[in-house]
Amino acid sequence: MAPSVTATDDQKAPADELSKIDLNASTERRCVGRCDMELGDVTHHNVQQLKRLNQAVFPVSYNDKFYKEIVSAGELAKLAYFNDIVVGGVCCRIDVEEGVKRLYIMTLGTLAPYRRLGIGTLLLKHVIALCEKDPSIDNIYLHVQVRSLAIAVL
Repeated sequence: MAPSVTATDDQKAPADELSKIDLNASTERRCVGRCDMELGDVTHHNVQQLKRLNQAVFPVSYNDKFYKEIVSAGELAKLAYFNDIVVGGVCCRIDVEEGVKRLYIMTLGTLAPYRRLGIGTLLLKHVIALCEKDPSIDNIYLHVQVRSLAIAVL
């Protein structure tokens, strides 16, 4: 079964806004010059880059335990590189409740100057591909901070 994507927040924003996103659509901004994008693992050597990224992108701070667990998350945590610079990341976990296996996107973010270049799409496609490889995952979910104006535009 293909996983479904849902979103929740403190204000109960409509989850169907996410379903309107076309993951195959081209982005509005275009890159001039070298535009290499790739995903990389989160390791002990680069976890501080993830921490700095999260501090720049999110209005909340994550504790050291969060980052220690992310280092061992494997494919559930990725950094996005744009021309060899860390500009985005995604951190997920698998939750099992009442026999239902779900993938929870804990963080998904891109530095403001690199938005609209397809980096978030690349990260989200990676998450979806993980779920497609594991048919026991029923759905994907995340929480959105209402104060996060960049995501509220969706």
